[in-house]
Amino acid sequence: MTEHQLVAEATDATMWAALRRHTQARIGLGRAGSALPTQHRLELQAAHAAARDAVHSPFDADVVAASLTGVPTVRVHSAAPDRLTYLQRPDLGRKLADADRARLPRGDWDLVFVIADGLSSRAVHEHAAAVLWETSALLPGWRTAPVVLAEQARVALGDDIAHAMGAAMVVVLIGERPGMSAADSLGAYLTYDPRPGRTTDADRNCLSNIRPPLGLSYTEAARKLAALMLRARELRLTGVALKDESDAVSPPSLPAP
Repeated sequence: MTEHQLVAEATDATMWAALRRHTQARIGLGRAGSALPTQHRLELQAAHAAARDAVHSPFDADVVAASLTGVPTVRVHSAAPDRLTYLQRPDLGRKLADADRARLPRGDWDLVFVIADGLSSRAVHEHAAAVLWETSALLPGWRTAPVVLAEQARVALGDDIAHAMGAAMVVVLIGERPGMSAADSLGAYLTYDPRPGRTTDADRNCLSNIRPPLGLSYTEAARKLAALMLRARELRLTGVALKDESDAVSPPSLPAP
């Protein structure tokens, strides 16, 4: 290899190293022959293992309940009896188990929070309670139902739960599908007037990638979520017709003519 080639290779390595500091994406990894260098190959395998573990790790409702001291909770299960069925039959994860429906307290609730395992119980264990606490603090005076802890749950299970409880609005805090750079990402799904079988994904608003410090912070997620909820109650809708304007910057005022 010539001196010029050595200098060019060193320059490339420095450039990619600088770029990698600003992203979790796997960029500029180089190669060893026709394959990845051993270090990056092992990192990729470890990330894949973490993603698989996140999907299959059991949901521990006791851990979540313990982080919600003083908050009443109700535990429910979807119609999927186990994890394998849940993964193979997404439709069952959207339906409430018949035995649990009668245990849900009905009332004139403005809101119900559902904390659901989804596809990453790790994300729920680590982030859900903090998001709930910070969001609730921004909603004084709201009639909030007992928090529902749902196992083997998909997002749409929140529709069934809220409808059974008589809640006008539901926020589902759920573990998102793990990726190769994040196995602990929490999502928050907001739905106004949820109706099982009729509400679609277009009727929801979603905040994704809640996982500080690499994703959305708890404070920022709570601020955005509360702003959407207040606007949803005013407009009586959620989904594509409701926009997140919490970061909107007012245009500068023009000087008088």
